[in-house]
Amino acid sequence: MSSLLVHSSDPSEPGVKLFARHPADVARALIGMIVTVDGVGGRIVETEAYHHEDPASHAFNGPTPRNAAMFGPVGRAYVYRSYGLHWCLNVVCGDTPGSAVLIRALEPMSGIELMQDRRGTDMLRLLCAGPGRLCQALAVSREHDGLPIDQPPFTLQPAMQEREIAVGPRIGLTKGVQTPWRYGLAGSKFLSRPFPKS
Repeated sequence: MSSLLVHSSDPSEPGVKLFARHPADVARALIGMIVTVDGVGGRIVETEAYHHEDPASHAFNGPTPRNAAMFGPVGRAYVYRSYGLHWCLNVVCGDTPGSAVLIRALEPMSGIELMQDRRGTDMLRLLCAGPGRLCQALAVSREHDGLPIDQPPFTLQPAMQEREIAVGPRIGLTKGVQTPWRYGLAGSKFLSRPFPKS
């Protein structure tokens, strides 16, 4: 599936109004926003949306101890371990319980030396290119699960510039493979993977 470029110049303020919408809308709105954990972080350049009725969503089969945060208030972090190896940071959203947006990649902006130390690499492009790398760089773990994404230790700031957003299918799934709910900052070199060319 080809990527679709969407022109957007409507930065959204963090808060309940931002998150109480369809996850695809939230995933798009988060592109360009700045997220930090204890002052370390950067610009969100890639996201994926997961609706509670989506077979690829952790919430598809209902609440479990692992996904409990997805059924709580919107605007909270949902943190889980992928394949027993890497933490992944999501933001709970939606107008009904059980939806979330995975933050897949950041453009590093603050605390870069600390990120490099945590990741064991000086390659700026690879510090936060992928959900596991991102969480390692920001030291996100299960202890952050359920915390508000716009309150300490997190901060979330609106995008302050026009954004051109690339859209395409999500990555690494066996269900809902063709659903075009992956969003990225067009032209960013910090994506986890390029979008298909149109």
